[in-house]
Amino acid sequence: MPPKGSNSVTKTFEMLELLGDSPEGISAAQAAETTGYPFSTAYRLLGGLVESGYASFDARTKIYSLGMEVFRLAQKVAHRQGLSGATKGLLQELTASTGESSILAVRRGNAALTVLTVDGPQFRTTTDPGDESPLHTSAIGQALLAHDPHVDTTVGALELTARTPNSITDPAQMRKRLEQIRTDGWAGQSEENDIGMNALAVPVFDLDGTLLASLALAAPVFRRSLDELIEFVPQLTETAAAIAARFPR
Repeated sequence: MPPKGSNSVTKTFEMLELLGDSPEGISAAQAAETTGYPFSTAYRLLGGLVESGYASFDARTKIYSLGMEVFRLAQKVAHRQGLSGATKGLLQELTASTGESSILAVRRGNAALTVLTVDGPQFRTTTDPGDESPLHTSAIGQALLAHDPHVDTTVGALELTARTPNSITDPAQMRKRLEQIRTDGWAGQSEENDIGMNALAVPVFDLDGTLLASLALAAPVFRRSLDELIEFVPQLTETAAAIAARFPR
C-alpha cells in the first residue's frame, strides 16, 4: 500500500478526513497548512470534493465543509451494518425506559466509533455519530477493549492519555479495570472521559461470542450516580442482545 498522501486518491481521502475533523469547516489555506500540501493542491482536492457533492463551499466565508453525499453514504453503511431502523428503535426504547441518553459504538482501530445515539429527554449526549472516543477513558471504549483477544498487547501499545483527572493512565491499573469489566459484564466510569458525566456500557456479542459493539447509557453526575446507572444493567444487557439479533450475518 502506498504511503498516505502519495497519490491523488489517498490525498483526496486525507482531505475528506480533514473535513470530517473540522465541524466548523476549513479554508483552503488552513487545509494546505494542516496537510502540508501546496495551496494549489489543497484547492484542487477541495474543489473536486465540492463537484462530487462530498464537500460544500460557502462562497461568502470561503469555508469548506462536509457535503450531503457523505451523509447519504453514511446512511447506506448504517443500514448495511444493521445500525438503523429497528436498531435505532431499540435505543429509543432504552432511553424512554431509563430517562437517559443511549449510545451504540463499534471498534475502529484504537478508538470507539459512535454509530447511533438517542438523547435523553433532559440532557443530550456528549458524543454524536461519527465521533471517536478513547478506548481507555470512555465506558463504551472500555467495554470494547476488555474483550480484545490481545488485550494485554493492546493496552501496552495504547497512549493512556488523561482526558480528566479521573482518567486511568497506568497500564497495570487499566489491565485490572478491564479484568473487572470481564467479570462484571459491564464497564462503568465516572468523569473519566468528560467532567460532569457518568456512563455505563455493556458489550454486544454475536451468537458465536464475537464482539460486535458496545451499548452505553450516559447521564450527568448531578442527576445520576454511577451506582444508580448500574441498576440499569439488566435493561442494557437485554437491549444489547436484541441489537445483536439485528446485525446482518
